[in-house]
Amino acid sequence: MPGFSRFLINIKHLLKGKVLAANVLPVFTAFWLALYFNNEKFSDHPGLFLLTMAGSTIVISGALMLNNWYEADLDKKMDRTRQRPTVTGAFPLNSVLWAGIATSAIGMIMMLFTTFEAFIYSFLGWFFYVVLYTFWSKRKYTINTIIGSISGAFTPLIGWAVIAPADHIVPLTLFYVLFVWQVPHTLAIAIKRLEDYTRAGVPMLPVVSGVNTAIRQMLIYTIALLPFPFVLIESLGGIFFIIAISMTIGWVILVAAGLKKKDVHRWAQLNLRFSIIYLAVICIAMIILTSPIVAG
Repeated sequence: MPGFSRFLINIKHLLKGKVLAANVLPVFTAFWLALYFNNEKFSDHPGLFLLTMAGSTIVISGALMLNNWYEADLDKKMDRTRQRPTVTGAFPLNSVLWAGIATSAIGMIMMLFTTFEAFIYSFLGWFFYVVLYTFWSKRKYTINTIIGSISGAFTPLIGWAVIAPADHIVPLTLFYVLFVWQVPHTLAIAIKRLEDYTRAGVPMLPVVSGVNTAIRQMLIYTIALLPFPFVLIESLGGIFFIIAISMTIGWVILVAAGLKKKDVHRWAQLNLRFSIIYLAVICIAMIILTSPIVAG
């Protein structure tokens, strides 16, 4: 089985396992919340749920494949990406290209069988990530981080729009949270892997403007997360408010500490881990607090 194990590891690297999970979780969260706020039962939509999760996961996977295909030359120069199969040669680049195209198309077709609105959000997320981020901005402009963040922010709109139009305060706030969250998350990666990005010539903010500038930008964006618990307190209640505001204040303090830290690499690693925990806690809290047992 060693060969099969290696194949699975290569698939994990190709699909950027943690990135895929971080994008699929908000889809599920928003789908669950849409059921709750529209008085729908999960048991009435098992097929739609499976179609939504499979379709969105396949669309995201296709986008990640195309990203890996296009960035193979950059990945060769970066320690964190040298194990990707597009670098090692485990998967031929031409095969990855066609797999990415086919997977993206299949996922889009699947999303068409949910709702047209959910399909539109799926397409926009894919378009921002593949065309505007990967093909256009990443190698040229520091705003690549902002563009990539817009892409990921469409995920909760996808999950909600399968059940009802996403013009509700909850999915719109989640769009805002996902957009803002991704900026300090991505900048933490860029600071941690500063030498990699410098060697590859990728114009990330800490490479172009320095680490201190990037930390100040992280602080601005984490502070920008402070209002969202207040926006959702009426919808999700006091327990969620306490969880969300505590997590957000904790992140602001952690980011602010970076302005005086000497070991910036370790600080960036702590921020990266906290950002992942932050997103997971926020989403899981929303799911639990709107479950039939807790919400009644």
